[in-house]
Amino acid sequence: MAAASTTAVSSLISIEQYLNTDYRPDVDYVDGYIEERNLGEFDHGDLQLEIGTLLRIRQKEWAIRVVTETRMRVSPTRVRIPDVCVIEAGRKREPVILHPPLLCIEVLSPRDSLKAMRKRSQDYLDMGVPQIWIFDPSTRTAHICTSSRMTGHTDGILKLPGTQVELSVTEVFATLDA
Repeated sequence: MAAASTTAVSSLISIEQYLNTDYRPDVDYVDGYIEERNLGEFDHGDLQLEIGTLLRIRQKEWAIRVVTETRMRVSPTRVRIPDVCVIEAGRKREPVILHPPLLCIEVLSPRDSLKAMRKRSQDYLDMGVPQIWIFDPSTRTAHICTSSRMTGHTDGILKLPGTQVELSVTEVFATLDA
């Protein structure tokens, strides 16, 4: 998905106005401003779907629920839309996610930077999300972000502590070779 560019608006809009407006494609809301998300390119979509599929086929076994591109209110003045979101199974459905999920996953688009994605990830961490996974199709690297550090992985298994959730980095990126 993406870090984003701020779209100029003639005036600030309220969170209520944002939440009651349909945007196509959907956009983030940051402190009164709309931020466009970089998406729509093949590798981004392919990787996002692969990650969602690999997690979703195990959701009953792992007691999780997997959703994509769902608005998440990370603070009173910010709404972000992660590419993939993992929440506890059985948790009450929220039209806009208000409670921290177990995991947020982002896929970089060619116009995204890891630095900008780190800023976006900080919003998730500040909300209480314990980990963010960022997949970069161009370098075939998966980054794990926590409140204390970011580590990159080109192979191995990403594991979400305290859960059974895990993904093989090699398996995820294999879809780009298909």
